[in-house]
Amino acid sequence: MHILFLSHYYIPEVNAPASRVSEHCRAWAAAGHRVTVVTCAPSHPAGKVYPGYRNRLFSREFIDGVAVVRLWTFIAENKGFAKRTFGYLSYFLAASLAAPFLPRADVIVSTSPQFFCGLAGRMLRAVQRRPWALEIRDLWPESIVTVGAMRRGPGVRLLEALEASAYRSADAVVVVTDSFVDHVEARRGGRTGVHVVKNGVDLERFRPGADAAAAKTRFGLTGKFVVAYVGTHGVAHGLDTALGAAALLQGDTRIAFLFVGDGAERARLVERARTLGLDNVHIVGQLPKDDMPAVWTATDASLIPLKKSDTFTRVLPSKMFEAMAMQRPILLGVEGEARALLEESGGGIAIEPESPGALAAAVRRLADDPVLCASLGTRGGDFARRHFDRKALAARYLDLLETLAERGT
Repeated sequence: MHILFLSHYYIPEVNAPASRVSEHCRAWAAAGHRVTVVTCAPSHPAGKVYPGYRNRLFSREFIDGVAVVRLWTFIAENKGFAKRTFGYLSYFLAASLAAPFLPRADVIVSTSPQFFCGLAGRMLRAVQRRPWALEIRDLWPESIVTVGAMRRGPGVRLLEALEASAYRSADAVVVVTDSFVDHVEARRGGRTGVHVVKNGVDLERFRPGADAAAAKTRFGLTGKFVVAYVGTHGVAHGLDTALGAAALLQGDTRIAFLFVGDGAERARLVERARTLGLDNVHIVGQLPKDDMPAVWTATDASLIPLKKSDTFTRVLPSKMFEAMAMQRPILLGVEGEARALLEESGGGIAIEPESPGALAAAVRRLADDPVLCASLGTRGGDFARRHFDRKALAARYLDLLETLAERGT
């Protein structure tokens, strides 16, 4: 079977969509299937093309047995609205123009957000007349309204109409949380074909056992109880809460906060930490994917926050699964499905979102109780191995795609 997968993001980028898509595609290729990914030059989040790449009209490479086609797009930094939107639209245009020249597939998959990448799958389905699965990792445009990037009005209503139209026309819709199902089904006009394939973790890459002391020394955190935030530094994540907790804990010299990643808020957070004189906060920027196991090894507790909003009660932050696999207890500032999953796993402590006091108290509790820390980590690791092995999830996803391809013959 030939799977044609459209994704704005792909390795060597290190964000959540790049990881999800690349790990699934690598597993499908290893299972003997032909996989082609249509993406663009890697540039997330700084809007600068990675070394070794150029923003060419068309280029092709092979990564882990996957054919990767990169198209020219307008490159924009991951902040601001207008330039990013133009970049997203340019991907849709590039993929649409390239559609007649792409190899014929048995099944087409496109992933959203970004929203216009999802819609590009519809265009390829029209050209190739093959089944199309639309993957929804976040509810868009609802999420951009939640973070204040757009206000409700004619523009949002137009996007909502496009969203509903895409849901109705897709041969299948794949969502990453149970909470998304009702939203999609309501806009799908009663059609069946909504499937849940949650995020997971590569258990071969992310496994505990390395030298934690050496990893902490690498980041200048020798002897510290390290609370790490790993991921995009965006508006949605409410990372001022972490700085507030760090300020409350500054007198406790055992504790340090480590921020790994980049995004629209990073520069402001660096300046705010400096202004507050937070010498217990270390913001190191984005690191390559290969460095992530070392980051988790240096971590004693994983911080996973989001802003307090009804929209975010339906999400499952993908970084939960890496933390669990590495047996690191989670400090979760997210309500809804994510909190329910954490409580089921027994892998951490749920706190009120956007509450520096609650976060500081939970950090101190874990720093004071290494037995509790180890117990939470072990339970989380066991849960991840049972339910969130990326290979097993990729196999289930593949079963769906094979069924779609058979229907399309």
